[in-house]
Amino acid sequence: MIDLLERASLLDELSSALAATADGGRVVLISGEAGIGKSVLVKRFVEQSAAETRFLFGTCDPLLTPRALGPLHDLAREVGGRLAALLSDGATPEHLFAALIDELDQPSRRQVVVIEDAHWADEATLDLLVFLGRRMERIRTLLIVTYRDDELPVDHPLRAVVGRLPPGAVLRLRPKPLSETAVTELARRAGRPATGLHALTGGNPLLLTEVLAARDAGVPLTVRDLVLARLAGLPASAQEVVRLVSVVPTRVELWLLEAMGPGWTAVDAAVTAGLLVVQPNAVRFRHELLRRAVESSVSALTRRELNRRVLEVLSLAAGRDVDVARLVHHAREADDIEALLRYGPEAARQAAAAAAHREAVGHYRAVLAHADQLPVAVRAELLETYSVECYLCGLSVEAVSARRAAVGLREDAGDRKRLGASLRWLSRLHWWVGDRREAEAAAARAIAVLETLEPGRDLAMAYGNQAQLDVLADRLDVGSGWARRAIDLAQRFDDQETLSHALTTIGSARLRGGDPDGRVDLEQAYQVATAAGLEDNAARAIGNLATLGAEMKYYRHVCADLDRALAFLRARELSGHVQHVLGHRARVRLDQGDWAGAEQDAQVALAEPVVGGAWMVDALVPLGLIQARRGDPAAAATLQEATERGFATVELQWTAPVAAARAEYAWLHGDDHLVAAEVGRAFDRAVELAHPWFAGELAGWLWRVGALPRIPPVVAEPHRLLLAGDWLASADAWRDLGCPYQQALALSCGDRDEALLEALALLDGLGARQAALRVRRDLRRRGHRRMPRGPIRATAANPAGLTARQVEVLGLLAEGLTDAAIATRLSLSVKTVGHHVSALLAKLDVPSRHEAVAAASRLGVVPVEK
Repeated sequence: MIDLLERASLLDELSSALAATADGGRVVLISGEAGIGKSVLVKRFVEQSAAETRFLFGTCDPLLTPRALGPLHDLAREVGGRLAALLSDGATPEHLFAALIDELDQPSRRQVVVIEDAHWADEATLDLLVFLGRRMERIRTLLIVTYRDDELPVDHPLRAVVGRLPPGAVLRLRPKPLSETAVTELARRAGRPATGLHALTGGNPLLLTEVLAARDAGVPLTVRDLVLARLAGLPASAQEVVRLVSVVPTRVELWLLEAMGPGWTAVDAAVTAGLLVVQPNAVRFRHELLRRAVESSVSALTRRELNRRVLEVLSLAAGRDVDVARLVHHAREADDIEALLRYGPEAARQAAAAAAHREAVGHYRAVLAHADQLPVAVRAELLETYSVECYLCGLSVEAVSARRAAVGLREDAGDRKRLGASLRWLSRLHWWVGDRREAEAAAARAIAVLETLEPGRDLAMAYGNQAQLDVLADRLDVGSGWARRAIDLAQRFDDQETLSHALTTIGSARLRGGDPDGRVDLEQAYQVATAAGLEDNAARAIGNLATLGAEMKYYRHVCADLDRALAFLRARELSGHVQHVLGHRARVRLDQGDWAGAEQDAQVALAEPVVGGAWMVDALVPLGLIQARRGDPAAAATLQEATERGFATVELQWTAPVAAARAEYAWLHGDDHLVAAEVGRAFDRAVELAHPWFAGELAGWLWRVGALPRIPPVVAEPHRLLLAGDWLASADAWRDLGCPYQQALALSCGDRDEALLEALALLDGLGARQAALRVRRDLRRRGHRRMPRGPIRATAANPAGLTARQVEVLGLLAEGLTDAAIATRLSLSVKTVGHHVSALLAKLDVPSRHEAVAAASRLGVVPVEK
């Protein structure tokens, strides 16, 4: 049994967490620097609990491109049965995750799942961690996840995963460096002097172990030097074994080692020297740092030859479960282009099928670097599939670039069918990045090309794509016409995907046009999609039903619709759609007076692992409004980001809310002369498209500052009443809708002190400090002397009161990044980053970036550097 020092309290906490699973599962996150003893702690816990507990282990490998669902494959090998069969059959992640839940849902015995080295996890494994974490409370299992937090940049996806786990079910453990007392005790046991050891090693158990194992008392200062010194003392045959094992991440199976023929005597020598350890059926280094130290010492030519030998054996291993991602790793390390082109596309396809889209992108990138050696048709197909994977993991620019290249190849080859299909995809991608002009052009070209061929599914999809573009641009009648053409072809060719897509478009157009029966079309689209297993289409249908209801203020259904949509989307980890719907629920909660719930929804939406895109605007606007109404200096940066993302799309669903929010911000700060400039063209467009709520809200801001040129012919009733001068009826209409802030703003337009005082009470109750200041000024101008005292500001969520985005920016400042580098990392403009920096300097009350980082470290907002 392992003898551990200064880890008893951590073991007690693990034991308590395991005992607590009798009432529901728990998640334990064990983090810390490399070599701090995370794996050793887990091993000791296993030793003391294994008699009465079933342990299952999965490991994330440090491959050049991680294998998709690597830990799940490890778990399946242990449990066998249905989970292993589904993996073998290439089942979808949803079915695999459900099978794992079924395996773990065994109340008759205690179970622990250990996922090691999650900092190397692939995208699908991160999805699995969220899936398990959110269900642990009902399956009575302990999930232990180890990872290095010193290797996680601010934007590492694992950070988002950790943030999405249910707080009440999570225990965080962080082993500390050994104290000087413990170091002295270990030195005594090794028969070595302890003087200077703690200062030399910093109390890191791995480094301390290597120092104590070194024969030379004048030990070098790095793990690499320590390991190489020990390696040099081995016989030549044992050194060859160690170098061979060093080029294989994680572990080397005994059959693989035997096939490469080093001889077991040499292996035993390496094990005896403490460099390698033997596991059931495998040999590995005692720690990944040791493997990397040896691997880095091997010359480039030797490393290439060793990888070539490993690749040769793995590729000929008939009947062995060899993951194709391992073959790609060794092909790349061996610089074997032929093998890379043979295995890379299949590795990418398998990763994509497992929803490990980032890993699929990595494989495609490696293959496409040598795509000039492939036939044109194969190269075009690789670019198309690469483009889809980039799109799915938020790499919009790369997705467009790859699809453009594929379009060029299809055009040169004269393959009109595939050209039309690729153009339709290119249109979708251009829309996604906010380039409507190019999206429209590609959509028109796709239809023109495909209409020269026999009608089929591709033409139906092209019609559906054009319909969606038109409806999103509020060309409702035109879009509905295209959608009906798509439906005709879909029914003719039994194309359920296009049918669902077109029904969603028609239903969305009807709802947006004020026809509540659009719900029927959207419900039908949802049913068609779910019956056909089309998750993305089902998500679009149920999401549009909820978000359009929010936009059109159909409060009778909207809360239930939003909750229903979120349940569907979260169960399938569809992060982009979750962000979109959460942003709309944040706005509904804001309008209905639940500002705490609105702020939480907006922050959670922005924390979703989605890179860029306009859907962030749905959350940025309500968050920026909350900040502006409270007088939070962060509002400027939040609304600037919303402006950049929203106006890039030129779509009213984003430009109108952003313009209204910016107008309100200007009004709240007394800059009435800026209101008309902020409303600008968005007002004219909202009037042109007869959007009753957008036109009414924008008209209201113009009316307040005396700049309304005309009352729009189509305007929602509460706004119409205010524009007609009946502020009291407008306030009553907002009250009936359950919108207290808008009710207060309508009352603030009144000419009676009682109305202003009622408005003030509503605003103070909401915490709308900035709006209340304007009402107080109006009351003073009217000679009112006995002014109600406003509420004391609430304490911020963190000690410095920073928003999640400001904490993110501060973390990057701590890394030494410039504004331009931060903008690139976060997909923001340099101007927006500047707003964030200014706001956090104000909140921290410091004059410089350096002092901001120091202040944040003292407050615990960012980690203290060691």
